[in-house]
Amino acid sequence: MKKFYVSVIILLTSVYVSAQKIDRIITVKKVSKIEKTLSADDMEGRAIFTPGIDKAAAYIAKAFKKAGLQPPPSSTNFFQEFTLIEAKQTTASGTVNSSHMDSSHIIAFTSKETLSVTQDSGYENVQINAGDKLFNTAYGYITSGKNYVVWVDTAHAKNFFNLLRLKRESFRSDNSVLFVLTEQEPVEYSFSIQHRITEKKLKNVVGILPGKNRSAEKEEYVIFSGHYDHLGIGQPDAKGDSVFNGANDDAAGITAVIMLAKYFKKVNNNERTLVFAAFTAEESGGFGSQYFSKQFEPDKVTAMFNIEMIGTESKWGANSAYITGYEKTDMGKILEKNLEGTAFKFYQDPYPDQQLFYRSDNATLARLGVPAHTVSTSKMDSEPYYHTPGDEFSTLDIKNMTEIIKAIALSSASIVNGTDTPSRVDTKQLR
Repeated sequence: MKKFYVSVIILLTSVYVSAQKIDRIITVKKVSKIEKTLSADDMEGRAIFTPGIDKAAAYIAKAFKKAGLQPPPSSTNFFQEFTLIEAKQTTASGTVNSSHMDSSHIIAFTSKETLSVTQDSGYENVQINAGDKLFNTAYGYITSGKNYVVWVDTAHAKNFFNLLRLKRESFRSDNSVLFVLTEQEPVEYSFSIQHRITEKKLKNVVGILPGKNRSAEKEEYVIFSGHYDHLGIGQPDAKGDSVFNGANDDAAGITAVIMLAKYFKKVNNNERTLVFAAFTAEESGGFGSQYFSKQFEPDKVTAMFNIEMIGTESKWGANSAYITGYEKTDMGKILEKNLEGTAFKFYQDPYPDQQLFYRSDNATLARLGVPAHTVSTSKMDSEPYYHTPGDEFSTLDIKNMTEIIKAIALSSASIVNGTDTPSRVDTKQLR
């Protein structure tokens, strides 16, 4: 019992000290400086595969180094690099039951330059029938990770060519899916498809703050993340502005991640290892967070705080934010408990019809059972500058944003120091 009281006293003392330090570490001035830099015009909207996003990545990496973080394993520069594959089909030929197939009736999804498929190749044969939804069913096969020959009923002839719209950048994969438009019952078949493969390099920016008393076997991680990419330069608006600065979406989240890294390094009481991540390609399919998530054993990730669009007031006004998927774990309740006595309050996601829990960078780990949630204030039904050139620093409430960052720091304290462990997401209930 005495040991229990000593632990409680240590915890309360730690929380008190943290609260005293936080106002000196996380300030409006510091938040403004980072936010202004990331959302400036010279970042060119931080679109993937542009000099602007490379400039932003270098800035974030420098901030992580200055904060005292360590690079992730097998990296010396805080960059977590990966490759996307773009495969453009150039030629296609084939026969079914000795009948020649028109090349326009053959579409392959693969990472291979040359794909040869016969009835003896071991591919599973499936059908998309006349009454099936073509695109939904096709997407399921494409993302299955298995090899398929998909025989498509000619009732879908009008839309068959539009399957090419599903071709996009992807991770290199060993599986291939072949779609064939035909009325025949296939007995014997042979196909040869050529692709022009282009490799595209991307990078997340990741920094590590090792835990105090965790052995390698019992390593536990708490992740703080956001995405640093945006839409780049597009059509000018009525004011002639063509730079989509993405100040709220999501320079605000990355500003929070950098400030939290500085804060936790200075507080220096994290029992669990903290991971600070700036994801790329969220706006293009969430590729950055998908790759990042594959680098961790899900059972070792205690919690994930993904931060997106916190630069404006929530529907409840100042000193408030919402948590996506609030009801799926008890993490929200832990955060609320740690904020008792403060002016700040977390709410449940008020936009459940928009399925935000599955639409942001938390989703990959959440689907694996990790209590991974997104913190946001975005009014999804009335944000006037969302995905427009008007999403600039001048439209943000920096004072309120600073208080949100402080609230995330304080509310996560018991998870960071190992006192609380949130319940897991029930993957059986995920849709």
